[in-house]
Amino acid sequence: MDFMAKQDRVRALRIAGMILSALAWTGNALAQQKERTLDEIKAEAIKRAENGMYPLIGLDASDVREAFAAIKTSDYDEWAAAFSTVADRYMTQAKAIEGTDAAKASALYVKAWRLYSFGRWPVPATPGKQRAYAKALEAFLAHARLMDPPLEVVRIPFEGSEIVGYLRLPKNAKGPVPLVIAISGLDSRKEDLSENFGAILPYGIGFIGLDSPGTGQAPIKASETAEREFSRVIDYLQTRPEVDKTRIGMDGQSFGAYWATKLAILEHARLKAVVAQSPPADATFQKDFVINKTLGNREYLFGLGPALMSIYEGAKTVDDLANIFPKMSLVSQGLLGKPTAPMLIIAGVLDTQVPISDTYLLLSNGDVPKEAWINPQGGHLGRQVKVWPDPVIFRQVIIPYLVRKLGVESGG
Repeated sequence: MDFMAKQDRVRALRIAGMILSALAWTGNALAQQKERTLDEIKAEAIKRAENGMYPLIGLDASDVREAFAAIKTSDYDEWAAAFSTVADRYMTQAKAIEGTDAAKASALYVKAWRLYSFGRWPVPATPGKQRAYAKALEAFLAHARLMDPPLEVVRIPFEGSEIVGYLRLPKNAKGPVPLVIAISGLDSRKEDLSENFGAILPYGIGFIGLDSPGTGQAPIKASETAEREFSRVIDYLQTRPEVDKTRIGMDGQSFGAYWATKLAILEHARLKAVVAQSPPADATFQKDFVINKTLGNREYLFGLGPALMSIYEGAKTVDDLANIFPKMSLVSQGLLGKPTAPMLIIAGVLDTQVPISDTYLLLSNGDVPKEAWINPQGGHLGRQVKVWPDPVIFRQVIIPYLVRKLGVESGG
């Protein structure tokens, strides 16, 4: 970028900032108008449950209808209580039969976990939602106790706190195994990733599931330097004799893909391959995109703006978010064009949460060729209802890439 172009960009950002300040209240009002009403949320959520669409993948539509029947207002705690009540029934059933039918109990724990987790969705911002999240953790770990091979809860010391991760290794492995660091998105959690990544174990590859900064049990909030949390995880994995230190990969979804992309650059020497699914890079973080596309986004079920605010320290208003976001840009941080680990970038051209221009920007920069899977009819994460739902992309695109790059027999 030449000097004049840089000056033009700075001037444009300043103008955007002035406009944002002048229209802050108007922007908030418009965002409220764009958000779905409670009745619209109910209808959309039931449709998504019926069609296996995020964030209701794996939820039974009849359970969702039952919970919504008890929800009369938009109060967050009422929402959490309604979904927790349905989940409680499955939790009770699972505990009653765990000693006699472990397989059925495990399936019931999964039902309970998914309902509790949707009860805290998108973020546990109130006491009721926090209770739902705590129950979601309890239900998932009850399910995890019944897994074969087992799931290990690891606690990695980090800056006076700890990183909590779910480590799972292939059964009967002979020698060190390759491993994938799986990073959750804005509202998904390490539990979701750990359930999904069980599919990679038969290929002789392990994984560790982690929460993104500012979410779940992550020890730090999101910031321009929060990727250091994952560098610490790489350090830890290199102390584990079960892990092949030369074949560590990374997978990130949505906001998790931002961290994965950044680590593909900063940790390119220690990462064998990286998958980034709809990675934000630059345009996503600009003020005009926040105001015009992020607030009230309807590809997101509801509350994308507040969910994003929740992961940053001190972000209480739209104005706060719009001023923090530009600092996250990989362009602003001077990272694009630097050496990069091999990458697979997955995206949808119709994505309204992360513009496809961010994908093209990443593909056209760096020192090594990148692979891409771009769905011209896909939205966020490349997903397309019935044609390319999340589980199909995971099984047919992500897993084969990681197996090819990290697999025991292929040698990468």
